[in-house]
Amino acid sequence: MALKYIIGSIAASFAVAYVCDTSISDGKLFGGTTPKTVSEKEWWEETDKKLNAWPRTAGPPVVMNPISRQNFIVKGHSQS
Repeated sequence: MALKYIIGSIAASFAVAYVCDTSISDGKLFGGTTPKTVSEKEWWEETDKKLNAWPRTAGPPVVMNPISRQNFIVKGHSQS
């Protein structure tokens, strides 16, 4: 008997959260506009070009063993 009330209240809370989120963010309830940097595809393309143009200077990939807290460098198949 209580299970139907629990499931119903959880479903209702998700519905209320969805309506609030949609009305505030998508409906611009409190005003404001979407920034140009988010809405323009051209800006995203230029940003991707700049990020991909930077050289990669990272070290070798590392896998952390959470049990012993030791880090091991991952060696590829060709480095055996």
